[in-house]
Amino acid sequence: MDLFKTSTPKADPEQIERLKAWVYEAFAIPADIPVSISQLACHEPCCPPIETVIAIMTQPPQQYKLHQAVHEIGKQDIDALCKSLG
Repeated sequence: MDLFKTSTPKADPEQIERLKAWVYEAFAIPADIPVSISQLACHEPCCPPIETVIAIMTQPPQQYKLHQAVHEIGKQDIDALCKSLG
């Protein structure tokens, strides 16, 4: 029994970098503000099995969840997220 094995597939590092570039562009974030993107297993009721969390390390930090795996997210998804915020 492997207690450390995860059921969440690993996200492609190149796709994570593309997502970060799209987030910086869509949200007009200065280059000195860190952006973190994580693909996680979702354990909440009625939640898809994998979600992607985008954290923008402003003060206060901003956090957004997309109920998709990293490889399923396109630039249009990031643009739509940004537009939905106002």
